[in-house]
Amino acid sequence: MKRVGTLALAVAACVLAAAPTFAAEKKVRWNMAMTWNSTLTPFVNAPLQVAKMVSDMTGGNFVIKVDGAEKHKAPLEILDMVKGGQFEMGHSASYYWKGKDATTAIFTTVPFGMNADEQNAWLYYGGGMALMQKCYDKFDVYAFPGGNTGVQMGGWFRKEIKSLDDLKGLKMRIPSVAGEVFAKLGVNVTNIAPGELYTSLDRGTIDALEWVGPGMDIKMGFHKIAPFYYAGWHEPATDLQFLINKKAFDSLPPEYQAALKTAIKAATADMHFENFAMSAEAWSTMKTEFPNIKVMTFPEPVLAAMKKATDEVLGEYAAKDPFFKEVLDSQMAFMKKARQWTKMSEQYYLQESEKVVK
Repeated sequence: MKRVGTLALAVAACVLAAAPTFAAEKKVRWNMAMTWNSTLTPFVNAPLQVAKMVSDMTGGNFVIKVDGAEKHKAPLEILDMVKGGQFEMGHSASYYWKGKDATTAIFTTVPFGMNADEQNAWLYYGGGMALMQKCYDKFDVYAFPGGNTGVQMGGWFRKEIKSLDDLKGLKMRIPSVAGEVFAKLGVNVTNIAPGELYTSLDRGTIDALEWVGPGMDIKMGFHKIAPFYYAGWHEPATDLQFLINKKAFDSLPPEYQAALKTAIKAATADMHFENFAMSAEAWSTMKTEFPNIKVMTFPEPVLAAMKKATDEVLGEYAAKDPFFKEVLDSQMAFMKKARQWTKMSEQYYLQESEKVVK
């Protein structure tokens, strides 16, 4: 998988290098702000790869400096900073802007929605990119997929969830639509910046949280505090996001625009591959070194209540906002078609192969 991204970059570099001139070797210096601290791999690797590839493809003439949240101190204000021009680029997740426009949330993921393959297909070949840009035009930024985590785990809990009663009064960090779903079921929901999660769980500010998956969770240390690790339902394909100030992008020479878009797509794909590999390695370690971890699935009545609440939340937004409904309808229609193929290929393969592969 790594070789695929490397090959794509090599091909792109050769094509660009074959151009007669490279925008008269114009010098461009940009800054990119991330929601994440600079040590939070693999999230930070996509922005860093974009910066390196752009520099390599332009002979060092287009340089992007990447700042982590520990430097700019505004992890959940990336959209505002890019829109305002303080940073030419940003890397974050679209659902953090839900308070500004609810439609932004469903470009990240939808509970019980598409998986990563389905979502990427919708974005790149099912009209999703055009709808996302239509949403972000009002903010004067360009929006691009920024790396997908695939299915995220349902979270770390201090106590086992045996029924809906166990959710009532629970203090949990869970963002976006899923947070509203849990709120409907009696959870006290909060959204905390990534750098504050461990401390909040350790001090009892929250009783549970969701983050990503083993590859990223193991470094955060949540398993040392909350041993119940629940399977996912809320983020089946969490897509991160690159944001670019429109004025800054439009002022770039065409060759630099092409280099930047090529780098974004290559780094976006690579982050998904890397995150999968990290989770596979991390879970192999976690299940051996931390036998106290209990991998759980939510009871069926709890899942049914989550699905019902999800439909209610999404339906309420769709009733109030025609564009939200347009995007959601597009996603659901695409998923209905794509899921048939997902079942025929991935699901049936796993069911059959597990009968003979030990």
